Amino acid sequence: MSAVRIEQVRSVLGEILQWEYPADATLSHWLRAHPKLGARDRGEVAGAVFDVLRHLRRYRHYAESGTGPATRRLAILGLVSVFSHDVLNAGLAEQEQHWLAHVLRIDLQSLPRAIRHSLPDWLDERLAELEDADALIEALNRSAPLDVRVNPLKTDRPTMLKKMREGGALRFDPEPTPYSPWGIRLQGRPPVNRWPMFESGEIEVQDEGSQILAALVGPKRGEMVIDYCAGAGGKTLLLGALMRSTGRLYAFDVSAARLARAKPRFARSGLSNVVPVVISADNDQRVKRLAGKAHRVLIDAPCSGLGTLRRNPDLKWRQHPESLAEMMAVQARILRQGARCVAAGGRLVYATCSLLPEENERQVEAFLAENPDFTLVDASKVVLDRCENLTLSGPYLSMRPDRHGTDGFFAAVMERAKPDLPA
Repeated sequence: MSAVRIEQVRSVLGEILQWEYPADATLSHWLRAHPKLGARDRGEVAGAVFDVLRHLRRYRHYAESGTGPATRRLAILGLVSVFSHDVLNAGLAEQEQHWLAHVLRIDLQSLPRAIRHSLPDWLDERLAELEDADALIEALNRSAPLDVRVNPLKTDRPTMLKKMREGGALRFDPEPTPYSPWGIRLQGRPPVNRWPMFESGEIEVQDEGSQILAALVGPKRGEMVIDYCAGAGGKTLLLGALMRSTGRLYAFDVSAARLARAKPRFARSGLSNVVPVVISADNDQRVKRLAGKAHRVLIDAPCSGLGTLRRNPDLKWRQHPESLAEMMAVQARILRQGARCVAAGGRLVYATCSLLPEENERQVEAFLAENPDFTLVDASKVVLDRCENLTLSGPYLSMRPDRHGTDGFFAAVMERAKPDLPA
């Protein structure tokens, strides 16, 4: 079996390492082309593939000393995380067994950090500038648990935890997330999309850090709210539920395909106040008509995604300094556009799933310098309304896997000044 699995993992890696498409999409396409594989087989292939992507630079360093196709040696190293030593050795030639034993004896601390933790040089340099960089980098290389969120329109967390612990979900060790009042953390690879509570719209998959963004927006019943970069609708769903399906909630996105994927989620949720709108990247007339009218605007901006490396390890190989510079220009443009929709006295939340200051604090500082009618609000005080266990040290929301157990998230809360009343 290990010999078969090595060839399967090698085959998937041969497609993924061309970097034409995201790793999860390429893996899904490969699995659909092999429908006879059972759940355990699929789990072993996926586990090995993502282990290779997390440790690709180190594994390539090791593979330089072997013989034969490089992707086979990478597949073998990935399967070390899946199979026991004896099972894996059964699928290896004698020379491969000796090579594997040799590389597994290498002292990781003897390797340069960028190789040890498998980072491209540019990203190693960027992350090294952050506080407690080593702890952060190590956490980004670990696989993440799965967070789900209850739909407050249909249930509450104690009820859902009881249901999970009395059913088949018990083996995935469901526990309440420490900060979000709506989150449940699961271990392993639970097939959530086949669970009845998912199909009925009682739960949705959403990282705890992403859930907390909704607490920063703080929508109220009857308001007009805009989720400016709604994507597949995860945050839109929670915003709508907190509004109790009242008022009007616009879900904007430039991608019709992403909004189309969100529509089944909207239908399951029971929300009736969501208005999905495909907008153009520049000078959209529908956006212009909403200028100064929204009580709250959330801009979860397109970003490098480097805060999600636990789930998307291929991003560190797909991103580069040039793509980062392009992304920053897009972020600044979207922030300006979305801010125009905020009413006097309204709230603007800018967020990314990045850890890099140039996508986060520096974007906000530049925006505030150009827009004196907006002021920064202390996120630590705003978030306590919903997330009483979350204490922050600064004016921004900054979540990290090593400190909070979430993906890397950043958010800033800003408020638009009300016009001076005539004397």
